[in-house]
Amino acid sequence: MLKRNNISSIFVLDQDEALTFYTEVLGLEVAEDMNFGPMRWLTVRVPGDEKSILLERPGAPAHDEATADQIRALVTKGAGGGWLAFTTDDVEAAFDRVKASGADITQDVVAQPYGRDFALRDPFGNHIRIGEVY
Repeated sequence: MLKRNNISSIFVLDQDEALTFYTEVLGLEVAEDMNFGPMRWLTVRVPGDEKSILLERPGAPAHDEATADQIRALVTKGAGGGWLAFTTDDVEAAFDRVKASGADITQDVVAQPYGRDFALRDPFGNHIRIGEVY
């Protein structure tokens, strides 16, 4: 029987740029950053949370170069299939912090059936929602 989701992943085109965005703009912390054979294993997480997010660069060992090129093109268009949702106790403060960073805000704070949230894209086109959930 499954117990919990341990790790998720999203595609990023530059792991150093992703690390800066996810730690400095969103406030996540590095969980792991190591050379894992043919790839860099770079994970981040919400401080205090056990679940990590792999910031995965398309390529070996999972993809040949032609496939990696196709994935990079999709990610750049915001069609890479990756998206993340985070909760916060203060959606307005989170919005102000993210907006001040110059991040690509795609939706201001709005009321939703589940709470209030806003949307943005990371530097690579991945969709992110941050909100207060009731």
